[in-house]
Amino acid sequence: MSTLTARVDLPPSPRSVPAARHVVREALLAWRAPQDAGDVALLVTEVVANVVDHVGGGSVLSLELEYSDGWLRIAVSDGSAIRPVVGELRGDQPRGRGMQIVDAIADHWGVEDVEGGKRVWFVLAPGRGPVV
Repeated sequence: MSTLTARVDLPPSPRSVPAARHVVREALLAWRAPQDAGDVALLVTEVVANVVDHVGGGSVLSLELEYSDGWLRIAVSDGSAIRPVVGELRGDQPRGRGMQIVDAIADHWGVEDVEGGKRVWFVLAPGRGPVV
């Protein structure tokens, strides 16, 4: 099977979160990817929102998608070298669970250095249900 890819650059603003979900949903529909749309949307929301919350303006957020042999890899690059962490759950904090969600749902995830920042990526295996 060939590898299908897509990339879009977005500003690190709150409006980019639903825009990123839309781009991913449309690509997965076109590619007939088997991953669960709800899982994918949730993971994209978390990694893009992390950039919006922790990197902010002055940077560009790059959303990258790759689909090959049923596997889906999504990555978000930004202009910050600060790596995300899987934080401890605390009942008094209404936020901060994003990377725990990524860790729980994705088959694999990680962070790699790129020129001028980092790339946070996750991978979902085939067979997670149809994209709706």
